[in-house]
Amino acid sequence: MTDKTLELAKQLIARPSVTPDDAGCQELMISRLEPLGFEIHRLRFGTVDNFWARRGGARPLVVFAGHTDVVPTGPLEKWTSPPFEPTVRDGYLYGRGAADMKGSLAAFITAIEDFIARHPDHNGSIGLLITSDEEGPSVDGTVKVVEWLKARGEQIDFCLVGEPSCVNCLGDTMKNGRRGSLNGQLTVHGKQGHVAYPHLVRNPIHLAAPALADLARTEWDRGNEFFPPTSFQISNIQAGTGAENVVPGHLDLKFNFRFSTAVTEDELKARVEETLRRHMLDYEARWQLSGKPFLTQPGALVEALRAAVQGELGVDSTLSTTGGTSDGRFIAPTGAQVVELGPVNATIHQIDERVLVADLARLARVYARTLDHLLV
Repeated sequence: MTDKTLELAKQLIARPSVTPDDAGCQELMISRLEPLGFEIHRLRFGTVDNFWARRGGARPLVVFAGHTDVVPTGPLEKWTSPPFEPTVRDGYLYGRGAADMKGSLAAFITAIEDFIARHPDHNGSIGLLITSDEEGPSVDGTVKVVEWLKARGEQIDFCLVGEPSCVNCLGDTMKNGRRGSLNGQLTVHGKQGHVAYPHLVRNPIHLAAPALADLARTEWDRGNEFFPPTSFQISNIQAGTGAENVVPGHLDLKFNFRFSTAVTEDELKARVEETLRRHMLDYEARWQLSGKPFLTQPGALVEALRAAVQGELGVDSTLSTTGGTSDGRFIAPTGAQVVELGPVNATIHQIDERVLVADLARLARVYARTLDHLLV
């Protein structure tokens, strides 16, 4: 499986699929799945290409989920080799998407090919849910496919997301949940005027500062067995007219909560606004929920993956919920067990993104062994 997985990963990386452009990656994957007996549904929502593939009609339904889109390259001159010219150097495969997540996509396909060759009449069903809208707004991708599946009455039992989850070596970390993400935009109103006449102005920067300090030192929760405490971070603050002698009339601020299952988004909103009112601010708050937290308790999928990693790699996997959001947040609410397992994430979104060549075949074997545990 070494050459097959590496070669497919290189073919995928060579397609410059900067979000939301799929650049032909999905058709390449489909061309490998159709001969295996998968029923393919190409699903385009807005400007986003997605596809759903399924082999079999029985349960359990084991789904591999991932994305073909990648983040922009950044300055091309800083790459050691061109980002969309896959290059093997010093044991690594270099290219945009090598780790996030075209290496995993290649491993999905070759693992499935290997498994079906050994078990053509396997139990249950195998599915793939692939989008090109994970690195972008995530509004016309997995969330829409999940709605489409629900309308068809298709229920995912186990979902393995190929996000790069590992820290130091392949298999050391799998993610059985993710924190929720709640974005806030705050406008604090004051009164503009000349800095030399402070009695005639209401400086929104001065007014907001004590409230922001309170928010920054608030303990929102203490987390739980699987999640760290909820984090509040101010990401952007802006005020002023550009002149040194003018007190601004308003302050604009953006902030984010990464929150655990120990608190809800409504509780966070209420506590923020209570703090703002307590400081007697004239404000407007606007909210956007990017995703609720989800958690898959140790069960059939976690144990299958752990056994596959231990059996293939000799590594004991640690469960984690760290990092940003993933499309698992759209799949978990359907009742599916969702776990993320993919390559080492040290270079994702960076210049000279890379993955160990040897890890590609090893990851494919872990995926194939996981199917053995679940469908044989």
